[in-house]
Amino acid sequence: MMCTAKKCGIRFQPPAIILIYENEMKGKSRQRIMPVRNFSKFSDCNRAAEQLKNNPRHKNYLEQVSLRQLEKLFSFLRGYLWGQSLAETMEQIRRETTIDPEEDLNKLDDKELAKRKSIMDELFEKNQKKKDDPNFVYDIEVEFPQDEQLQSCGWDTESADEF
Repeated sequence: MMCTAKKCGIRFQPPAIILIYENEMKGKSRQRIMPVRNFSKFSDCNRAAEQLKNNPRHKNYLEQVSLRQLEKLFSFLRGYLWGQSLAETMEQIRRETTIDPEEDLNKLDDKELAKRKSIMDELFEKNQKKKDDPNFVYDIEVEFPQDEQLQSCGWDTESADEF
């Protein structure tokens, strides 16, 4: 069955993911409610999102919904279970999904580093210019102003035959 996801949201009581999709065969908009079971305020949002996305009953419907979006929805649910307001949860999600350029990534563990890299990849994909974009230019040449005197380094002034 071919379906196109239009909107995806969350219901807090009872917990469920709600997907509004369009059935391409019939051309009708439909709503699918996917109950969230065994999720607590201590649950891992990433794992819950992966389980829902890979569930055989919901897999066809959630093909076009990104894993990141499902993770955010589960984060909202976890914040609700902790008793946080919607604004507090949104601020926490914003902090988790943005990268501080001053942060030393060498000090992170493997899991946190992989999370930061996936955020960077997603940001790159979003900002990337593709051939199909209306303002795509194939060969851009840019001349950088050289107002200051160029400083040479010691390693590039020596000749190559000394090695």
